[in-house]
Amino acid sequence: MLKSKIIGTGSFLPVHSMDNTFLSTIVETSDEWITERTGIRSRHIAAEETTVSMGTAAARNALEMAALSPDKIDFILAATFTPDYIMPNTACLIQAELGASNAFCFDINAACSGFLYALQTADAYIHSGMCKNVLVIGTEAISRAVDWTDRSTCILFGDGAGAAVLSASADDSGFIDFLSGSDGSRGSVLELKNRAIANPYHPAEADTLSYLKMNGQEVFKFAVRKIPEMVLTLTGRNGLTPKDINHYLLHQANVRIIQAAAKRLELPEARFPMNLSSCGNTSAASIPILLDECNRNGCLHRGDRLILSGFGGGLTWGSALLRW
Repeated sequence: MLKSKIIGTGSFLPVHSMDNTFLSTIVETSDEWITERTGIRSRHIAAEETTVSMGTAAARNALEMAALSPDKIDFILAATFTPDYIMPNTACLIQAELGASNAFCFDINAACSGFLYALQTADAYIHSGMCKNVLVIGTEAISRAVDWTDRSTCILFGDGAGAAVLSASADDSGFIDFLSGSDGSRGSVLELKNRAIANPYHPAEADTLSYLKMNGQEVFKFAVRKIPEMVLTLTGRNGLTPKDINHYLLHQANVRIIQAAAKRLELPEARFPMNLSSCGNTSAASIPILLDECNRNGCLHRGDRLILSGFGGGLTWGSALLRW
């Protein structure tokens, strides 16, 4: 049966790295306060880089590993909530940069769950036979959406991009199962408003910028409950137990969330690789950046079972079970 598997990964992080000590000169905080509560010590912040340029760089790295030229890509799917343009979409702009003239392109916005939603969409296109090679990208310039006077949010987020090339496969590796869900009734827990309506029937008021807002405690409680729930569902319906999974690549939001998930699943933290100490929360980019790091440092071996799991604004959540 035709299914999809990852044949190449790539990532990109902006040149500038902002540590907690520098942040303490902007808002009332300290390195100790941030590290103790989040596990984050620094994060990369875009200056000359953009959502499109970062996504393009990550995509090029993934294509190089996959040994595919851009013209072999049938579909480009970008996950982001911080696009450079509302229109054209980010995937189309990356297509132009890559010269992937044979691909069709669109974006997905599911915040921090975006890359998981994009993987599931790509897998469905491959499984149906509509596509052979799909480029999936998570890219975010969250620094443009952060209120740098609000210490409850500006300490958490970073910029960056990650990508994966999925290809049709008939061997025993690849994606096994997916799980996803949403709860729009709780959308106000994590939100970022667009520009206000302005037209002849509704004259424009003062044009004020909207910044990302988050109820941190509610997000924490939601994530700590939802991650083990997804893991148990995915493993259970595929005849596995959590101990049968070699690596858990979770959305990199907060070290305490990941530690709590490991504890609830009665698993060692060593199975939960992390890079949030140097990257912060990069939303849709966090899982593909971590996946690329693990892939390139030799952590992943053929036959390993992986669960990728994300959660974020919407509220949304998603997980994927695969054999490497």
